[in-house]
Order: sequence, then structure tokens, then C-alpha cells
Amino acid sequence: MLLITREMPPAVLARAQREHQLRELRLTGRFAPHHVLNNCEGVTAILCIPADIFDAALIAALPDSVKVIATFSVGLEHIDRDAAAARGIKICHTPDVLTTATAELSLMLMLMAARRAGEGERILRAGLWPGLAPTFHLGRGVAGKVLGIFGMGRIGQALAGMARGLNMQVHYRNRQRLPPTLEQGAIYHGEDARFLSAIDFLSINAPGGAETFHWLNHARLARLKPGAIIVNTGRGTIIDDAALIAALRSGHVAAAGLDVFAHEPKIPAGYLALENVVLLPHIGSATIEARNAMGFLALDGIKAALAA
Repeated sequence: MLLITREMPPAVLARAQREHQLRELRLTGRFAPHHVLNNCEGVTAILCIPADIFDAALIAALPDSVKVIATFSVGLEHIDRDAAAARGIKICHTPDVLTTATAELSLMLMLMAARRAGEGERILRAGLWPGLAPTFHLGRGVAGKVLGIFGMGRIGQALAGMARGLNMQVHYRNRQRLPPTLEQGAIYHGEDARFLSAIDFLSINAPGGAETFHWLNHARLARLKPGAIIVNTGRGTIIDDAALIAALRSGHVAAAGLDVFAHEPKIPAGYLALENVVLLPHIGSATIEARNAMGFLALDGIKAALAA
């Protein structure tokens, strides 16, 4: 029996129905442990999403029948892996298949923030466009600028390739330097200060967790060039929201594009009052192609874990 916590894309659900007996919860909104515990009798596998927090207490309460937890995500921060290992429960996730989609969204946010696209659409929808004028709604160009990527994993590398098409120079900050074949001419920085002071755009593509919590704080924001632009498709916890909101209000940061937030689906009110920020509802991987591939990879992981 496979327990699926949330609604899945039709193609993923159709395959799951062919391969398993299903119990679908189709949860919306905030997750609570009882959602699973009241519905997991006879369940051998669970397919969840990052909004479903499988902490040590929940994992300890799962029935012995549960052999695998698959998550519809790359990140595993929402699952206590030590607790799962102690119960002999295998964990699988969905890396690689959402790389291109998320890199595309990072690039889109860069362009939208730089060219004030969100603000421009709001002006049109409100009927406030005064007509063409040489000084109306000026943004910033992207081509030829310096892009700094914080987190040069699969998504960061894909974004770097797209940025080169815009003749951008790529710098990156990473736990370790990549081999030249993966760097593709990108400039590595082993410390934050020089990295931040060298770039015009900052794209956050790093994983979450304690190591990167509030990495972008007041001190690091101050090291950016005045007028820098920031985008985040990594994890909301990487940004100190109060610090970024202050930098956006002051103009030190010209604009930002954010797809992820620390306490989703709640958004800090300070962002909502600002015109110079583009806000999206965590849709980095939200293409039909990527979401189907994620679901299929999760089902592959479940199949392998149950067959072992």
C-alpha cells in the first residue's frame, strides 16, 4: 500500500495506480502528523512533499509496515534521516530532474527584477500607464554584467550556462572549487567578502540547513555593490528577511526576485509592501516535464527500496 499525502500530477498518479494499491490524502495547507498516522495501517511506502514534516516523533510512531519514505523534492530537511535509519526506513528523493526548470526560473527572476517586470504589469492592470516616454520605467540591463552564484551545484551550473548566453561573467561561492571541466571559466571565490563585492547579480542556489541559515544577513548585504540585484530559488532560510527588506527599502539592493520563503506559505509582510521585489509561490520546478520526472523518480525509488 502506497500512501500519497498530496495531489500528484495525473501522469504520476496513473503510474502509481498501476504499480500500487493507493491511499490518497490530497492534503492542502499545513501538515499535521495525525494526517499520516490515522491513515497508515498496512502502508509500506509514503510519498510526501517538503511541506510534510517527518520529524523523529512522527517517524517513531509509524507502523512497522512502513519501509520507505519518498519525497517529491531534492531537499531532505523535512525528514529526520537519523530517526528513519534507526527504524530501518529507507529515504529517497528526486535530484537532477528539476535542474533545468529551476535554473530557468532563476534566470527569469533575474530578468524580471532587473527590468521591473512585475511593477510594469501592475501599472498596466491598474490602468496607470501614461504612454511611452524616454525616462519611463527604467530598469537595468543584464547582458555583460557579473553574476555571482551562491551554491554551484547542478542548478547553479545550469544557470551559469544560461547566463553565458547573455555574455555574463560568472563568479561563484561554493564549499569547494569545481574541476575546470565544470567551472567552464567561472571564477571561484573561497571567501564571502571578495565574492560579494565583485558581482552585480546574486543568485542563491544553495541547499538549506544550519550551514547556510541566514547566510545573507546585514553584514553580507553591505558588501554588495550599491544597486545589486538578488534572486533566490534555493531555500528561504538562507536569507535574513528583515535585513533584505531594509536593503530593498534603502535602495542599496535595487531589486530582488524570490521564489522561496522561510515559513511558506507565509510571506513576510515587508516584501508585500515593496514594488522592487518579484514574488513567486515556490514554482522553481513547476513545469509539466519536471514535475512528471520528479514523480516518476520517486516511484522508481520506492520500487527499488521495496524490492531490496
